[in-house]
Amino acid sequence: MRRRGLDFRRPVRKRFPNVVWWTVCGILVLVLIVVLSREGQTESKPTISRKPYRRDRIMEGVTITDEMLSSNSVTRQLTDQISLAKAFVVIAKESNNLQFAWELSAQIRNSQALLSNAATRRTPLTVGESETAIRDMALLLYQAQQLHYDSATMLMRLRAKIQTLEEQMSSANEKSSKYGQIAAEEVPKSLYCLGVRLTTEWFGNPNLQKKHRERKQMDAKLKDNSMYHFCIFSDNILASSVVVNSTALNSKNPDKIVFHLVTDEINYAAMNAWFTVNSFWGVAVEVQKFEDFKWLNASYVPVLKQLQDSETQSYYFSGHNDDGRTPIKFRNPKYLSMLNHLRFYIPEVYPALKKVVFLDDDIVVQKDLSGLFSIDLNGNVNGAVETCMETFHRYHKYLNYSHPLIRSHFDPDACGWAFGMNVFDLVAWRKRNVTGIYHYWQERNVDRTLWKLGTLPPGLLTFYGLTEALDPSWHVLGLGYTNVDSQLIEKGAVLHFNGNSKPWLKIGIEKFKPLWEKYVDYSHPLLQQCNFH
Repeated sequence: MRRRGLDFRRPVRKRFPNVVWWTVCGILVLVLIVVLSREGQTESKPTISRKPYRRDRIMEGVTITDEMLSSNSVTRQLTDQISLAKAFVVIAKESNNLQFAWELSAQIRNSQALLSNAATRRTPLTVGESETAIRDMALLLYQAQQLHYDSATMLMRLRAKIQTLEEQMSSANEKSSKYGQIAAEEVPKSLYCLGVRLTTEWFGNPNLQKKHRERKQMDAKLKDNSMYHFCIFSDNILASSVVVNSTALNSKNPDKIVFHLVTDEINYAAMNAWFTVNSFWGVAVEVQKFEDFKWLNASYVPVLKQLQDSETQSYYFSGHNDDGRTPIKFRNPKYLSMLNHLRFYIPEVYPALKKVVFLDDDIVVQKDLSGLFSIDLNGNVNGAVETCMETFHRYHKYLNYSHPLIRSHFDPDACGWAFGMNVFDLVAWRKRNVTGIYHYWQERNVDRTLWKLGTLPPGLLTFYGLTEALDPSWHVLGLGYTNVDSQLIEKGAVLHFNGNSKPWLKIGIEKFKPLWEKYVDYSHPLLQQCNFH
């Protein structure tokens, strides 16, 4: 093999001796060790912030000072003594040891004065000025222990006190509910007087009955489906009058409005007399009594059949078959009244009508309601305002979901809605046989295991999947039991005084009463004779 010439040979690399390389590496390692050791020392001694600490620092509304944070703070010791002494004052009073309670209270005031003075001058308490107060309080606390006011005794007595207070609160709530229910059901003397006077006028004045018959014969509006038909089922003359009057006064076309009133035998004459004597801006008013409906009998209506049952009669009218465990509101006989259940028979009551708006008698109208009759219900039967803005207005609130029949047919989180202002498509009602659905569920609740009371639970079952949600401004609820936002009231078309505090009762909510009372003519001779004011 030929060797390259000298000019073509690779240049020889200059190499450092191994000793130099090892020396350089050693120096680098030493530098790294020194740096790491200094950082380790820095981390091992956590730095304490030297930022100036304010003497008064507000933390969650409590003034905390440097002195209070100290482990040997006399201020904190005094504060702890005051807290414990206050608890002993309560126990001493419970034990009727009033003298000792007075001594503790006096010492508490003394200690609080010391703390107040220290806070005013913005300097911590000294041991010297607080020593006497701490010693005197300690002696009293020791005396409390000798009187068996120790922690165990305190806890035991406080538990007993809490239990007693809970029992008293429960009893007071029960009495309040009972008396409130009684007050709500009681007919005011003025209303009773009005009914008696109107009944007397009706039977004592032949001209009044003649006028009523003539008006009824001439009124072709009662079956005219181009009119705006409203229905009310009530035995309250004045409340029904307010509904009619407020609807008429706020209507753009009151002469197109027809009101269909159904009452009972007792109030039929008085109701007829009132709506014959008074005119309501061209509104046509028809008065009927449900006793005249021949189809309304026990063989067809489950509620009437249940009224014949001795157990049902005992439950609603005696109240002795369950040792008073059921609240009084569940035992109200009004929930079996046909005036409450007629809402499920509207197509039978008005066979010639195609659409009606159902109104409760505890509402007041403050907008024109003609727009309700042009709302498309999208094939549904019931148009209603939903009330499920909060969880307790969903189906599980009203129905017993431990029952398999309820659990298997209805969504517990389905949205509830309200009776009181409802648009009913009677054509769709008849087509879907909605009354038959109501009968089905009413017959299965004879033992009251599906729901407890009222017409809303069977309404939720009957119109399940058949209800169209309306704009909430059509129907504002709660004026008879809670506080309602003024903006909602202002925008509301129908205001509902649902609850016990009806506006015609003394227990009505005062700030809401004017909304209802402005549609009552207190200058009317009959109202003045019966002391309405």
